[in-house]
Amino acid sequence: MNTRETNRPLSAAEFSLARWMLEHGHPEAREFLEQLAAAEITPWQCSCGCASVNFQIKGRQPAPPGVRVLGEFFFGPNDEPAGIFIFESEGVLSGIEVYGLAADAPKELPREETLRPFPSSSGESTSGD
Repeated sequence: MNTRETNRPLSAAEFSLARWMLEHGHPEAREFLEQLAAAEITPWQCSCGCASVNFQIKGRQPAPPGVRVLGEFFFGPNDEPAGIFIFESEGVLSGIEVYGLAADAPKELPREETLRPFPSSSGESTSGD
């Protein structure tokens, strides 16, 4: 059970993952790198036990409800793929969501070197390359 009641700094691995996702996501995602430097992880935890996290940006009001994906990727083995995306709401970097595609949602965030581009419906790459 989560007993943490205050925000905490991002771990080095969390920061590295979020930075990579912003650098390799949609072109406008890079605009959120400055906010990432001021991000903290909130005490919120998903009821399913997955590794999703919400951000609070120091000096800003909490992000309003809503999700606009800044970058989305696959990870995990081909027979049990998972997805991950970083998102914002009304201009505020809001969090990272993980979800299972063939199994339960992952309980740990992946490392950025395991991420693969997520195909978009328009046929464009979301990798930002």
